[in-house]
Amino acid sequence: MRIGAIEAGGTKIVCGIGNEYGIIEDRIHFPTEQPEPTMEKVILYFQDKGVEAIGIGTFGPINLDRNSDQYGYVTTTPKQGWSGHPFLSTLKTAINVPYGWDTDVNAAAYGEVMWGAAQGLDSCVYYTIGTGIGVGVYSEGKIVHGLVHPEGGHLLVRRHKDDVFEGLCPYHGDCLEGMAAGPALEARWNKKGSHLPIDHPAWQMEAFYIGQAITGAILMLSPQKIILGGGVMHQQQLFSMIRDEVQRNLNGYVNSETILTNIDEYIVPPNLGDNAGLCGALALGLAAAKHGG
Repeated sequence: MRIGAIEAGGTKIVCGIGNEYGIIEDRIHFPTEQPEPTMEKVILYFQDKGVEAIGIGTFGPINLDRNSDQYGYVTTTPKQGWSGHPFLSTLKTAINVPYGWDTDVNAAAYGEVMWGAAQGLDSCVYYTIGTGIGVGVYSEGKIVHGLVHPEGGHLLVRRHKDDVFEGLCPYHGDCLEGMAAGPALEARWNKKGSHLPIDHPAWQMEAFYIGQAITGAILMLSPQKIILGGGVMHQQQLFSMIRDEVQRNLNGYVNSETILTNIDEYIVPPNLGDNAGLCGALALGLAAAKHGG
């Protein structure tokens, strides 16, 4: 099969072509600009590719209610110019194939279930920690939507005792994203995270906030795997710090050997690496090709 995939992020759009085995055969990327010129580039890429379906995993929030006249729209995003944009119908008008449509992090979670770190499991939670923070949830064998879709990046968190940073979220100030996303790191320390040494106090503070969020996810959803992706998680030292924070927060309450003694195999990076989002979009497109969309 020949399936199109779109990973739409706040900074860049990645488009690709893949097959039913999760193999990406071709790709292109370009900056996420205003909707019209950006969508023109997306459409131009796919027009001559002969795809059977296209899967889209996009920054959000988005409308996933098929009964809504705004299904397929981007909704209250802080990404300038995109709030209220009819993303899906713009593509459908130009390229008439079945479409899979979901958030970028739900797509990444799905990709890891299909071909990555959660393969063979019926639940996982995927965090992307980068320009923003998003959370994708796969539970009991399906992607979780609900009222809209998970927005775990905007959970309120306890403030670290040494942290006086106000937070950057335009909606909530000091929510998880406002305190721990890449731009918050840079604003707090006046330097990009990639330029901070591995023993900088920034990382313990980062682990404190991310560990809180993961603790809540474990207590609420009891996932079989926690997967942490995104640019901030390229700092490998964070994994052990976050695992320690989670164990400290749970304090032995969740009586599972996975958490008590095997947490290194429970809180993990994506097996698909930075391809998780695009492979997830490919998985969405594959499902649309099989079941309609």
